Amino acid sequence: MKAVLTGLLPDEINKTLELDQKFRGKQIFKWVGSGVSSFNEMTNLSLDLRKTLEQKATLRTTEINEVLKDPDGTIKLRIKLHDSHIIETVLLTDRENRKTACVSCQAGCAMKCKFCMTGTLGLARNLTAAEIVEQFLSLEKTAGKLDNIVFMGMGEPLQNLDEILKAIEILCNKEGRALSSKRITLSTCGIVKGIYELAEKGPHIRLAISLTTANEQLRNELMPVSTAKENSLPELKKAIIAYSEKTGKRVTLEAALLHNKNTDSKSAENLIDFAKNMNVNINLIPWNPVKNLPFEEPSADEVNNFVRILENKGLNVTVRTRRGRKIGGACGQLGKINNETE
Repeated sequence: MKAVLTGLLPDEINKTLELDQKFRGKQIFKWVGSGVSSFNEMTNLSLDLRKTLEQKATLRTTEINEVLKDPDGTIKLRIKLHDSHIIETVLLTDRENRKTACVSCQAGCAMKCKFCMTGTLGLARNLTAAEIVEQFLSLEKTAGKLDNIVFMGMGEPLQNLDEILKAIEILCNKEGRALSSKRITLSTCGIVKGIYELAEKGPHIRLAISLTTANEQLRNELMPVSTAKENSLPELKKAIIAYSEKTGKRVTLEAALLHNKNTDSKSAENLIDFAKNMNVNINLIPWNPVKNLPFEEPSADEVNNFVRILENKGLNVTVRTRRGRKIGGACGQLGKINNETE
């Protein structure tokens, strides 16, 4: 079996390929991080070494199956894995023209959040570090140099933490792509054990919690992960506080707003109470339609009233800009080709 270079660090390249000259691993690693598509592009390597690489290694295990472009500038790549599973990764561009890769960590998802398209797919398998890195490199090849990466695509990151940490180590290595860990965010639906593990292992990246509601009963209904006692709201709050204290970073609480479900004043008060004594931002995400899911988008008044209640209590609140909805690239829509409701 050929070595997959996108999943290896410089020393691992040397060891795997049995290279005598250690600096060759760094050279190859740098080329891989630059996004080259063939060994012939590695012009500072000898022809013999390039031929050896062709025989013993591969630059990609994945291929872009489809490129979808929204008029708002969002790009979604449907990427085919070696075993024919399809995953999706999204390019997001903000008002300052900063480019963010929203990458997947699993093919499908086991969390079954009721308002999420990916949650209806079930879990096929975890992705390897190489498959995660390749999403980032594929987006850069399609859209130019990226500024940030967020683990908010298909799957639950804390169920595949080791491969994510390896991918981060590869992308942040100064000999290669040299992405700053300050530009990385991981979003979890609230697996408490994984939050503690991330805090201990590092690196200390930004953490976002898909909370949706601070009402235990409603959260259990919408997000089955929370029905486990170890992931209850009190335990989740302890973990968030511990992560913030360990890392010195402010944590983001995300709430997908669902019409007449979690947008009333009581829901706002529950969220305010949950956020007490915590170093957090609040990120509100008006629900993006998915066909056959039994929810509706909140009205502008619902969202504005919810924001007003939170801000009146001194919370820092942002409302997620809706992007990528026409290509099924918005939050909660991954796994569908286009937005069939529009």
